[in-house]
Amino acid sequence: MAELLYNLTNDTLFKMLFVKYPELLKRLVAKILGIPIDGIAEFKITNPEMPPCDDVDDKFCRLDINMEVNGERVNLEVQVKDEHDYPERSLYYWARAYSNALHVAQEYAALPRTILINIIGFKLFKDVNDLHSEFRPMEVNRHTLLTDKMSLHYFELPKLPKIENLDVNDEVELWLAAINAKTEEQLSKIKTIGGEPMEQLVEAYHNVAASPEFREMVRQRERAKHNEASALANAAQEAKLEERIKLARRLKAKGMSVDEIIELTDLSVDEVLKA
Repeated sequence: MAELLYNLTNDTLFKMLFVKYPELLKRLVAKILGIPIDGIAEFKITNPEMPPCDDVDDKFCRLDINMEVNGERVNLEVQVKDEHDYPERSLYYWARAYSNALHVAQEYAALPRTILINIIGFKLFKDVNDLHSEFRPMEVNRHTLLTDKMSLHYFELPKLPKIENLDVNDEVELWLAAINAKTEEQLSKIKTIGGEPMEQLVEAYHNVAASPEFREMVRQRERAKHNEASALANAAQEAKLEERIKLARRLKAKGMSVDEIIELTDLSVDEVLKA
């Protein structure tokens, strides 16, 4: 069983594929939002660029996909790792997308409906088995909707059924299974049972995953991660050295000899004398 070197939960691959094949993205969004595909008169990716990542902290280097769909803002996020703050993080992503839509001198009522779609690789709502959850602001007792301008969707990939149990009539389930596929065999099965949309997706996946452009983006991000790890290690070493120097100063003030201080702090003679 051939493992995929990169699957579609890789945010670089995910974004590059859907930017290069916007009709696939349009179909996925239409299915998720329950909109007829031919009912989408306006569809635009507003951040198609793939910026190089010198900083891998995803607060500043996120490869999300922002869209305008029939006058509404739609933001698509993929998050694989559970960092135990995703409800707050996703709310921040939604708030930023919503607030950025307000132009100078524009009234608040003109703000567009803003929808955040989260595809996550971990169980967020552990007390339910539902694959999909949607949240909107409601009054807690009357369950009255405050506004329809806020919608947050969460799709938890670990809650997908096994491929042999997928509902072939549920296209969203098929899309998510393809995004979550770990092996060529799984992709092939989804392609077989999913018909033309999945055939197009799998072909697009192979084209992008094999492209020099994608491999270069991966190389840049891996280099950024390596640089960050090196910087953190160097910072930790410098912090430890500073603590030992501070200790040496205190020991010198107490009248200890240089040899005794070296033994206790593992500093060099020069470092102790300069402390």
